[in-house]
Amino acid sequence: MPHAPADLVPAAVAAVRAAAAVCRTVQADLVSAATLEKGDKSPVTVADFAAQAVVAAALKSATPDLPLVGEEDAAALRADDQAELRAKVAAHAGQSEADTLDAIDHGGFDPATDPAQKTYWTLDPIDGTKGFLRGQQYAVALALIQDGKVTLGVLGCPNLEGGLLLAATSDTQTLRLPLEGDDLSGTPTRVSGNPDPAAARLVESVESAHSDQSRSAKIAAALGLAAPPVRIDSQCKYAAVALGLADLYLRLPTRPGYREKIWDHAAGMLAVQQAGGTVTDTTGKPLDFAAGRQLDHNAGVIATHGHFHDRVVEAVQDTS
Repeated sequence: MPHAPADLVPAAVAAVRAAAAVCRTVQADLVSAATLEKGDKSPVTVADFAAQAVVAAALKSATPDLPLVGEEDAAALRADDQAELRAKVAAHAGQSEADTLDAIDHGGFDPATDPAQKTYWTLDPIDGTKGFLRGQQYAVALALIQDGKVTLGVLGCPNLEGGLLLAATSDTQTLRLPLEGDDLSGTPTRVSGNPDPAAARLVESVESAHSDQSRSAKIAAALGLAAPPVRIDSQCKYAAVALGLADLYLRLPTRPGYREKIWDHAAGMLAVQQAGGTVTDTTGKPLDFAAGRQLDHNAGVIATHGHFHDRVVEAVQDTS
């Protein structure tokens, strides 16, 4: 039976809220000055796996016929020397170890291997792992893909403006919801109405490995942007554009042939589009989610409030 995206919003929102709560608990319990000083990434590993287990279990219950394209798999957790990590993940997920491992592995679907399956979920349990460890921006990103199109997106941002959630379907405006509780009514959000590129606010990745920041600087200069870029982790950059906190987000490939993962963009893209903005790749083409686990037919991403999107694309194409 076909799934109407609007009917799945309550389950998707509940799943992301539960995962965000897990992430916050792990952050409070396991992230400390000592872990940061040692470069210990185990807290984010626990949160990544536990959040995926929680979301996957919820989706299996709500939509047992729909597979999940997740970022994580449980192979490493099953190793004999990972008993302590496995126990921590299961404890934070609130599940038995066996159920936790099975739930995580529910995210192993690859659309390229089963082209007949046209509807599936995609999840990034923690987008912005370094932001998570620093206590800054990270996101839980869940989306539904149908016939290669993103038709539902839920983006949980635990540290953005005190914590919020954005939810949208392809037929509805993006709603801002509280990160906790049961409220599904929300507040419609719109992109900025700023028409002046010189006054535009640019957001880009904190990590230079994620986006070509030197090229971004040239593009900003070509557009006449006066303010320096704001650098934040994760799909919270999409959220900033959707909320009108920023006007422009650039993610520029750092090496030839690099292709983005679908879970890194699906929910955020829909949030921006349904808030009135525009999202394309760096050539101006729509993002194509029909190719599998990667955006194989696209290079990079440009997300804007839409008022001068074409000018941004031209500047990107003219700048190397």
